[in-house]
Amino acid sequence: MKNIVLTGMPGCGKSTVGIVLAKILGFKFIDSDLLIQESENRLLSEIIEQDGIEGFKKIENRINASINVNGAVIATGGSVIYCEEAMEHLKKIGTVVYIKLPYDDISRRLGNLEQRGVSIRENQSLLDLYNERSPLYERYADITVEENGMTISQTALLICDKCADFVKRR
Repeated sequence: MKNIVLTGMPGCGKSTVGIVLAKILGFKFIDSDLLIQESENRLLSEIIEQDGIEGFKKIENRINASINVNGAVIATGGSVIYCEEAMEHLKKIGTVVYIKLPYDDISRRLGNLEQRGVSIRENQSLLDLYNERSPLYERYADITVEENGMTISQTALLICDKCADFVKRR
């Protein structure tokens, strides 16, 4: 299957870049956070509040591990990299792209973490979360794109270029 799977911190632009990328490639666009909300009939923030972080991760793992498409750009939630089964599945069905953005930019872009449905432990800072997740994004990534200073379109075009080479080798 040929899909492009976008990973990275909340606020790095996975959904925004993903929509533009899907338009450029003529692919479908799937936001796995929206799939989770639709499946559970609750907002991400409500799932985290009601089921806790571990309960949310189980749901996130199940939904992402069940995505079965071809010719799609899939924007994942930032915490999917904690879900080993889901990440193994996503790597099988597509090219995993880590959209890397410096911490200061992430911090500037994010608003209220609770409203946004960010899976963050009590008393954990955004910097702690960034430092914890970054090595996991790098571990699962087939391709890393440093978004620093680029526009949405520039990022999408760079991903297109890098993925075209990778897909040919698969």
